[in-house]
Amino acid sequence: MDRHVDQELKELNKDILKMGVLAEEAIYKSIEALKNRDKDMAKAVIDNDANIDNLELVVDEKCIDLIARYQPMAKDLRFIATGMKINAELERIADIAVDIAQRTLEIVDKPLLKPLIDIPKLAEIAQNMIKMSIDSFMERDIALAKKVLLSDCEADQLRDVIQKELIEDFMVKDGATAPRAVQLLLIARFLERICDHTTNIAEDVIYLVQAEVVRHHPEKIK
Repeated sequence: MDRHVDQELKELNKDILKMGVLAEEAIYKSIEALKNRDKDMAKAVIDNDANIDNLELVVDEKCIDLIARYQPMAKDLRFIATGMKINAELERIADIAVDIAQRTLEIVDKPLLKPLIDIPKLAEIAQNMIKMSIDSFMERDIALAKKVLLSDCEADQLRDVIQKELIEDFMVKDGATAPRAVQLLLIARFLERICDHTTNIAEDVIYLVQAEVVRHHPEKIK
């Protein structure tokens, strides 16, 4: 493939990085809105989702166009195919940020059940996993991608802790707390789902770099 194609692939790389930055920013703002009970910030996350959706379509179109015009092979084809998959994962992450912002708006005017401690911790894990997964893609870093995969257990465990506390310490003991507890429970599950999407990105990076499928094969992650 000629130099012109190389430049187009570099531009595609930049667009995917931009998607990553926007998705990470959306998650950060959605959690800040929750912590600070900031309606305007929550609404901004929701409003900005259309821009992220538009960028996702642009990236997809570029990928399809590159395949149609140049019929790439081997590593270039893996890069374009992986780019499309990562693009979709990042758009889903941004959608989850919208879900969190919407749940925040449901409870922002109501008293907190308790100080927010574990949900911000889970959010920090999720944000770190997003950053690592994008960095692993940009740097083609297998070791960093595997670090993302190994971080998922910590997120699952913290989600379980949050879920247990909300159900047993609040919902079971006082049914009146259920509407607020359910919103926090959903936010915790959303954050854990973000972590799942980052592991998908990490698995795609491993496939991109060494043409090895590790999805559904945990024994290959060492």
